[in-house]
Amino acid sequence: MTPTVTHEWLCQRIVEDTQVAIVFSDRDGIIRLWNSGAEAMFGYRAEEAVGQSLDLIVPERQRGRHWEGYRRVMATGVTKYGRDLLAVPAMTKDGRRISLEFSIALLHAPTGELLGAAAIMQDVTARWQQQKELRERLAALEAKLEQVGKSA
Repeated sequence: MTPTVTHEWLCQRIVEDTQVAIVFSDRDGIIRLWNSGAEAMFGYRAEEAVGQSLDLIVPERQRGRHWEGYRRVMATGVTKYGRDLLAVPAMTKDGRRISLEFSIALLHAPTGELLGAAAIMQDVTARWQQQKELRERLAALEAKLEQVGKSA
């Protein structure tokens, strides 16, 4: 028998079954939702991540800047990353550093109170590495051209 497909059920299936990482953290930066995409991306099972601070995936060097921005968004209820993508480094369970792009959805209670932020994330490490290598190659070629121009 097919279960009744409700809006709530459909939303839950989309969040749980997508391979895009979706993480919701409350106003204090405590992880409250961690989908299967986040499990695959970061290596932590939901049981390990839920209830933990976002420090779980934020590299130590970026934490000061991260928390400054997070607190500002929670205080003002305003973020530009609802439309613009934010590109940041992150850490996986096994200690690997990955590159992420994500947008944020601020979630409010029916009363209007800001509950926290949902981040919709994709791992762009391979693309970022390719771009870095291309920039390095371009810089080397430009340096060679500059040397050729000086010796001519």
